Amino acid sequence: MKAKVFLSLILLCGGLAAPLARADDVAPAAAPAVAPSAAPAAPPACELPSYLLSSESQLPKVADAVKAGKPLEILVIGSRSTTIPASEDASYPARMQAILKDKLPPSEAVHVSVELQSKKTAEEAAAGFVKLMEAKRPTLVIWQTGTVDAIRAIDPDDFRGAVTEGVVALQDAGADVVLMNLQYSPRTETMISVPPYLDNMRVVAQEHDVPLFDRFAIMRQWNDQGQFDLFSPSRGPELAKQVHDCLGRALAQFVIDAAHLGPTQQQN
Repeated sequence: MKAKVFLSLILLCGGLAAPLARADDVAPAAAPAVAPSAAPAAPPACELPSYLLSSESQLPKVADAVKAGKPLEILVIGSRSTTIPASEDASYPARMQAILKDKLPPSEAVHVSVELQSKKTAEEAAAGFVKLMEAKRPTLVIWQTGTVDAIRAIDPDDFRGAVTEGVVALQDAGADVVLMNLQYSPRTETMISVPPYLDNMRVVAQEHDVPLFDRFAIMRQWNDQGQFDLFSPSRGPELAKQVHDCLGRALAQFVIDAAHLGPTQQQN
């Protein structure tokens, strides 16, 4: 019962899900490719220090696809915090797709699809990766994980092992991988011990040379600097759209930088 309560809190915190959504609602196993959306200039609230968007690890398959003019197929594996109910074109995968299309050459096809793994631990999600990769065959997989494991207090060593197995399965299937950690929630940080899961994801990323998109640190930066008030739920869907827009922008830039796409592979 406590786990369900915590899960509801962390998924609803900061307006990152619809106010009436419940974490124990049954979500579909997969969502269709995200709808395209316009890419206006980044608002000041999206600003981040450069160190939060840098990675020593690279995305060679993304780079090869763009340089060869091949379609860039991106699969986001995540939970309910990946989406905004009734506003899918405002979710961070959709915003990332829009920004990538805006920054990459007009001839470059970019497709982002979402696979929801609601209420699954890293181990449970990773168990289906082989079949998922056979069906989707993406160039890049962005795996958002850690929240359910933290809420269920899964042994951190077991969590690290599950993330390792998942990353290896994705790489063996021929995809680049970006790990994305938990979302930051000032309303739940006293209820859930998050650091062991953040640390173990960082270890796996280093061991397997995959970029880690530090969503937790990014959102905490926005909250601490006053760009967004992630404690108050009063703004609901409007805040969710703003945060998702900024996350999508940050993630698009993160992918471009990790793939080392220079000016010749980007639009001016």
